[in-house]
Amino acid sequence: MRPLLIVKSGRTLPELARRRGDYEAWISAGMGLEPARVRVAHAYENAPLPGPGAFAGVVVTGSSAMVSHREPWSERTAAWLADAVLAGTPVLGICYGHQLLAQGLGGRVGPNPRGREIGTVEVRLSSAARGDPLFGELPERMRVQATHVEAVLDLPARARLLASSDGDPHQAFAVGDRAWGVQFHPEFDADVVRGYLAARRDLLLAEGLDPEALRRAASDSPHGAMLLQRFTRLLRE
Repeated sequence: MRPLLIVKSGRTLPELARRRGDYEAWISAGMGLEPARVRVAHAYENAPLPGPGAFAGVVVTGSSAMVSHREPWSERTAAWLADAVLAGTPVLGICYGHQLLAQGLGGRVGPNPRGREIGTVEVRLSSAARGDPLFGELPERMRVQATHVEAVLDLPARARLLASSDGDPHQAFAVGDRAWGVQFHPEFDADVVRGYLAARRDLLLAEGLDPEALRRAASDSPHGAMLLQRFTRLLRE
């Protein structure tokens, strides 16, 4: 298999990075790939993005940035993603990457009308997910980790809705059979999401959420890893 390209849209929390590593380490491990099989492009630092055709696939990470702010690096990456999809490169956008993929393909992103979604959440697959190359083997109800305040408000015109949650009706979508966006974080485990809950504690309290209850409810699940492993299988096929 050719290398995987991870497009970094930002970094995780400093405390988590010191203790656990960063997005690319979690994604690589979840996909079962050795570091030597992965290339990383730091898009948020204005690093040049290589031609996607040299890679087996592309994964776009989360970020603390906001897609709706339309920063120049983000807009360039959205256009690059649209070109990658057009070229037939397999793409998986995670959280910020999910939103950026949607925007690049003509969707609309902004503050989530349902407010912040954070913690371990239940995601329900749609009927369209049954025949999807990535989601078709996953359970109808998945427990995954999430943390976001923006969301895909309108899907791209050609998109198929694959999953929803109580906090976000557009948890996952696909365009064609080689491009997917997931609002949740399949690379996170409960320890990571608890780190976000601790770091966002004051914000959560100000928004009327209960960080302690969310921390207690956080739990590990195999479903995120199942999705990442399935994406690896698709790249190998």
